[in-house]
Amino acid sequence: MNFLLETLQVIVMSIYYNMEAFVRLFIPPKNKNVTGEIVLITGAGSGIGRLLAEKFAPLGVSLVLWDINQEGMEETSRLVQEKGATKVHYYLCDCSDKSEVYRVADKVKREVGDVSILINNAGIVTGRKFMDAPDSLIEKTFEVNTMAHFWTYKAFLPAMTANNHGHLVSIASSAGLIGVNGLADYCASKFAAIGFAESVALELLATGKDGVKTTIVCPFFINTGMFDGCTTKWPLLLPVLDPDYVANKIIEAILTDQVYLLLPRTMYLIIGLKNSLRWKQAALLGKYLGAFENPEHCNQKVINVTLAEWGHHNTLSLAVFQHIIPAKLGILLGMYLGAFNFMDAFKGRVKKVE
Repeated sequence: MNFLLETLQVIVMSIYYNMEAFVRLFIPPKNKNVTGEIVLITGAGSGIGRLLAEKFAPLGVSLVLWDINQEGMEETSRLVQEKGATKVHYYLCDCSDKSEVYRVADKVKREVGDVSILINNAGIVTGRKFMDAPDSLIEKTFEVNTMAHFWTYKAFLPAMTANNHGHLVSIASSAGLIGVNGLADYCASKFAAIGFAESVALELLATGKDGVKTTIVCPFFINTGMFDGCTTKWPLLLPVLDPDYVANKIIEAILTDQVYLLLPRTMYLIIGLKNSLRWKQAALLGKYLGAFENPEHCNQKVINVTLAEWGHHNTLSLAVFQHIIPAKLGILLGMYLGAFNFMDAFKGRVKKVE
């Protein structure tokens, strides 16, 4: 297909996808039926992980709960059964340990079956400035917030691709889209988690596995109690989010196969501005939104928590447009620019023969 024809196709389809997105503002897409699905939630012992389990409870799914807190999982199990869940399984698992992830994953496959909805939700935050953060905590941050996603994907994605059916959910953070003062390690781990989820999603589409969906969640600060003392500079623009509201929006995004979920909605505008402004302008915007406030004022704990619990206090890749245009249009632009084929002929560095 020549340049002019492909360009015309992109223009026509862009108009169609934008019209489709506009219509969906008034006519929401129909929720998919998840009855019989096996849903695995990491970090399910408290916070957003527990709330997600409770929201899934009456939907006829089999719930698989992972956490490092045995008592927390037992309490979550009790709560979801009260809300109608009939098939609940929980396993002690440290997601930062690759061998343990694989071991427990094999146990889940034997005892429950193939996971069809994977929600990577467990994570940690240190909240220290870069030079003050011990190397061990920086490594732990990446092991839990980023590398654990690699290992859970490796464990459960093969069955999804074999059936061309499944859903991968990454509960990330707005800190994975914009750097935050005092959270260098955390932001880097979130940027990596989002980039990983996006790249695997593109691989699935490029190989025709469009039945395996992806949802990437990037919330702002959430009122879960983990960061008592942290505040938002402009509550009307960037309100501290209610946990139940966030959990409901995540469930809605999963049931409608929404690719990106940024909360609150003003985050879409902020991300667009961040990636279209000059550096000095972006820094000025960050200062206005409170991004330079010191997170050390918060009562922080280093603990395994749900990633959504750290929604963030401030906050592309085909770059700037991916979070502010319809996902289908982003994919169309990616195909037009050749993003699905960049690596087709990759051979690595070829050693020159003297």
